[in-house]
Amino acid sequence: MESVIGTGAERLDKIDLYIIDAMREDGREAFAQIAEKLNVSPGMIRQRYNRLVKLGYLKVVAVTNPLMMGKRTMAMIGIRTDGRKMLEVANKLIKFDEVVYIVVVSGRYDIMVEVFCSDHEDLLQFMTEKLAKVDGVRETESFIYLKITKEIYF
Repeated sequence: MESVIGTGAERLDKIDLYIIDAMREDGREAFAQIAEKLNVSPGMIRQRYNRLVKLGYLKVVAVTNPLMMGKRTMAMIGIRTDGRKMLEVANKLIKFDEVVYIVVVSGRYDIMVEVFCSDHEDLLQFMTEKLAKVDGVRETESFIYLKITKEIYF
């Protein structure tokens, strides 16, 4: 098949891309089912899958539902930092259990973090007792999620 993505030994063809899409849709889909759809052997799918994992194209994880796990308040928080401490702040935020996603960005904020908390009181406690005490944090703005209308895992 013609290569469509990547370079050298890491090229991905249509079969690789189909496996990735199938795993993204349902990470538990049997190799035999994928093989049947592609008219190839399950062994070939297993080998391709293992290669995709080894090369870092695929990582299979369990994704939990925060609401079912008791996390009723989710928020995105924009953080402005003292310029020289931006990466230092980001590394400190990694340690907080409430923080599930951190990105260093350009624009109005230096860092954006996504947090999952039990309720509004838990979020307030996180903001005042943890986040505000991190050396280098100058200013924050929180955006509480009202409704998640699209959620994909690329």
